[in-house]
Amino acid sequence: MARALSERTITRGPVTGTALKPARKAPFLVDFYRSAVGKKWVMAITGVMLMGFVLAHMIGNLKLYLGRSHFVEYAEFLRVLLVPIVPETGVLWILRAGLLGAFVLHMHASYSLTMMNRRARSVGYQSKRDYVAANWASRSMRWTGPIVLLFLIWHLMDLTWGWVNPGGDDAYDYVVESFSRIPVAVLYVVANLALGVHLFHGAWSLFQSIGANSPRFNRWRRAFATGFAAVVVAGNVSFPIAVLAGIISN
Repeated sequence: MARALSERTITRGPVTGTALKPARKAPFLVDFYRSAVGKKWVMAITGVMLMGFVLAHMIGNLKLYLGRSHFVEYAEFLRVLLVPIVPETGVLWILRAGLLGAFVLHMHASYSLTMMNRRARSVGYQSKRDYVAANWASRSMRWTGPIVLLFLIWHLMDLTWGWVNPGGDDAYDYVVESFSRIPVAVLYVVANLALGVHLFHGAWSLFQSIGANSPRFNRWRRAFATGFAAVVVAGNVSFPIAVLAGIISN
């Protein structure tokens, strides 16, 4: 009798005598994201989405070299994509919302992984050793990320919302008027160089983040990372230079 009472007491709460309920388990995706592996996968997936966007964005802007009519036609195509199935600019805003979500998740996963790594360092010399072992692109992620974020905000204020743009009759005018200002052109070039460093490290570490890492493929990984970053940066940097040189003009 005493033994049964003792066993029953163990399963009761200390004050009310009610049975203790097991902790409610978080949904699988939430629980997975809390782990370092989950955060690395989120970094990789959102990174691919953002890399795809910057490449497509650069390729679309190459229509500037074809002249006003081609670029304006391209801008209008984005506005009326899938009309009348969806309202005008509907698809554009869906894409923007998806990219914003990917950007936020990418930054949060990056910050969370950094904090987890710092907490995992138990001795001071390990931090110094890790810093020396990391390459320059990896260490620079802490400042290229904020630079790209601040530039993105400026880019939206300039060429999307027009808040800081001299203005014009169409999208082509907006680009030419913006890049005709030397400080803005310099800002665009510097920001894209930072973007290139960020893209290089992101493309290099993409496969490592999902566990697909082998010394046999490191040469191809480096070639892909270098090529991808170089193509995006070369294309984007060419636009303000072409405007200042008079190659692209009103």
